[in-house]
Amino acid sequence: MTDIFDKRSRSLWMDVEVAPAARLLDSDKSCDTVIVGSGIAGLSTAYELAVEGQRVVVIDRGPIAGGITARTSAHLAPLCDDLTSAMIGLRGERASRLFYESQAAAVDRIEEIQKQEQIDCDFRRLDGYLFQALNTDSKIIEDELDAVRKVGAPVHRMVGVPLAHCENQHALRYPRQGTFHPLKYLRGLAAIVEARGGALHSGTTVRQIEQQDGSSVLVTADGGKISAQAAVVASNSPINDRFALHSKMAPYRTYAMAFAIPRGAMPDALYWDTLDPYHYVRLQPGEKQTDYLIVGGADHKTGTSDDAALRFEALEAWTRNLVPAAREITHRWSGQVLDTIDYAAFIGPNPGEDNIYVHTGDSGQGITHGVVGAMINSALILGADAKWTEVYDPARVTPSAAGNFLKENITAVKNFAEYLAPGELSALEDLKPGQGAIVRQGLSKVAAYRDGTGRLFERSAACTHLGCHLHWNSFETCWDCPCHGSQFAVDGAALNAPAIDPLSEVNGDR
Repeated sequence: MTDIFDKRSRSLWMDVEVAPAARLLDSDKSCDTVIVGSGIAGLSTAYELAVEGQRVVVIDRGPIAGGITARTSAHLAPLCDDLTSAMIGLRGERASRLFYESQAAAVDRIEEIQKQEQIDCDFRRLDGYLFQALNTDSKIIEDELDAVRKVGAPVHRMVGVPLAHCENQHALRYPRQGTFHPLKYLRGLAAIVEARGGALHSGTTVRQIEQQDGSSVLVTADGGKISAQAAVVASNSPINDRFALHSKMAPYRTYAMAFAIPRGAMPDALYWDTLDPYHYVRLQPGEKQTDYLIVGGADHKTGTSDDAALRFEALEAWTRNLVPAAREITHRWSGQVLDTIDYAAFIGPNPGEDNIYVHTGDSGQGITHGVVGAMINSALILGADAKWTEVYDPARVTPSAAGNFLKENITAVKNFAEYLAPGELSALEDLKPGQGAIVRQGLSKVAAYRDGTGRLFERSAACTHLGCHLHWNSFETCWDCPCHGSQFAVDGAALNAPAIDPLSEVNGDR
């Protein structure tokens, strides 16, 4: 069997290259709308604008569609990821109904586009099952049934799902859910955007986004400046907002793995249980009568644990107990989810700015949220009727979510206190090859890593976004920021927003 540890965090989708011709920005440009970020939100927005005749430019720090979207499990499930009953408790029935309607419309839009544009992306409609986890109370199923009926979603109460030991588990069946291959879909969108005159630039870091005079924006990036009438920041976590939006969402890490499974060994459907964090399961078509079984879960707040091996072991044990037909593991990966305090993303004009739009806070539903965001932001930019804006308004205040706000922001308070604590190792000489650790040097903390050849990398342990104390992520071989989700390579390069600048060097590499 292929050594999956060599693949590190390479997802099942990453063998598909979305835009091979994309290149670095190397000159100044002008366009109608510039989009920062090339995941599902960015490329969907570019598509919606391009088909309406706009000239668009898409910029990404990494490969096109190579970020968080490439780490999804691609469940197209319109109901609230945190349970509809919880959302009604926080935001009421009306907002929860609009949320469901918008998410269902996103699945419809994906279906429409892939059919209209003839994008071969394994799209299919199927049932989704929320089932009572083993050895838990079934009351949660009853509560959710009542809530889902209130928002008008089709739902069927049942007992038993086609998983081992689950014959007597209470469950809800949701018809007309969906799934697909996300990068095959985005490859199709990218090709259409380019065919309509759009430009895609990979490997290009955006440094600044400025509103000029109320009617234009200027984006400064490595390699050039782009002037436009509007900008959309769809970089998973916004790089143009230093604090306001970040204080209303928190980063969580989730884990996923793929198993080979004989075709037909289980019904093609979406499955998720009632645990917190919950497990989620789906199938992806493979070749030669073998499909992939994708299983995810074991979430934790970013930077609070470095035990990926144990979490994958737990996921594997759970899978083999409930799906005995699962064969060898083919892929393992992890991704980052930004959970907002009231379960819906922030989509629309950035507070205080007229021509800069944001998309962030996908709360475990990145694919459907990304398409909802594209529909809302493109409509606003084009001056068309935009639905559901009140649900996703970035400036909204949800008083009932004050408890979530305090719970999530206590992370930053505790994090800064870590600067007073000793280092994880007393000396750099104790650092083993392949290991990363925080080492105190006088009044400073150093994020140190020694590679397999013995070369030592020393960088500041302070995140360049707001200065939070970094933690080592051994599975991804990078530094994570627990406060707002930034990630840094061992050489200090910023990998994930909101950080833009690299970590400063300490003593140089040796």
